[in-house]
Amino acid sequence: MNRIYSTLAILATAAAFTACEDVIDVEVPKGKVMPVVDAWLTDEPGAQSVRITETVPYTSQAPAPVVTDAVVTITDLTENKTYNFTFADGKYTHNPGAGISIGKLNHAYKLRVELKQQVYEAIDTIKRVPAIDSITYEFKKAEDSGSGEEGYYARFHGRDLGGATDYYWIRSYRTTKDNRVADGFAVDGSFSENVSDSSIFIVPISESITRWDKPFQLHETIIVRLAAVTKPTHTFLVHVNNQLNNGGLFAKILENVKSNILNTNTGSQERVLGWFGASSVTFREKKVE
Repeated sequence: MNRIYSTLAILATAAAFTACEDVIDVEVPKGKVMPVVDAWLTDEPGAQSVRITETVPYTSQAPAPVVTDAVVTITDLTENKTYNFTFADGKYTHNPGAGISIGKLNHAYKLRVELKQQVYEAIDTIKRVPAIDSITYEFKKAEDSGSGEEGYYARFHGRDLGGATDYYWIRSYRTTKDNRVADGFAVDGSFSENVSDSSIFIVPISESITRWDKPFQLHETIIVRLAAVTKPTHTFLVHVNNQLNNGGLFAKILENVKSNILNTNTGSQERVLGWFGASSVTFREKKVE
């Protein structure tokens, strides 16, 4: 993800389609090294973590260096309570204890990062999230599936909460939460505002939990996480997802994804990349049997 955040200077190259065998070397400038903050607060009980790394050149295969000398806090602005995060094992963590959550519904939170004599801050709010009613799946042979892959194609079922515009991030996993499958996004139960308040999640969104080129298999567990996010966070996530899946003959030129983490010194040229998001989450899982 850090490669997307890097400041890129991409050279446009005009080449004739008749010279497909020719190899064209394009030099991509390394760009300025910048910190990248990955900070997500949820209402799940237990430890919450923040990762801070540095950008790497676009063509580099090296892992992103971890920033170890920052001072990280998150403040519950609704309760005026601050939580200190300590660095260990590559991330900054605050653990309030088993069964205790520092994230609360409708509370606003402020992230503060002190790094190299600069202070960066961002604010986000935890929004309501509906329950996932159920998960269903259907076995398809290769010749019956649109992707040509045999397996189990899953769908989650749920209904948007009525009375307001809600923004959602849907993520699915295969058997464990360390094995991400796919990400999907919704506004209320569909893709746009003012269209489907309090409706069920429509089929393209509810079926987004399956990777069509690698459907679920027998004995695997389908895990679905539904997260409610604010509109700015939803916009950020969709932008990142579009950049990650940008490819093919008609791909758009990569562009930097805007950050909500701003330098408190408006006269400084130093800045960070990344995002601070807060969300309420709900999970459901089902084993393929």
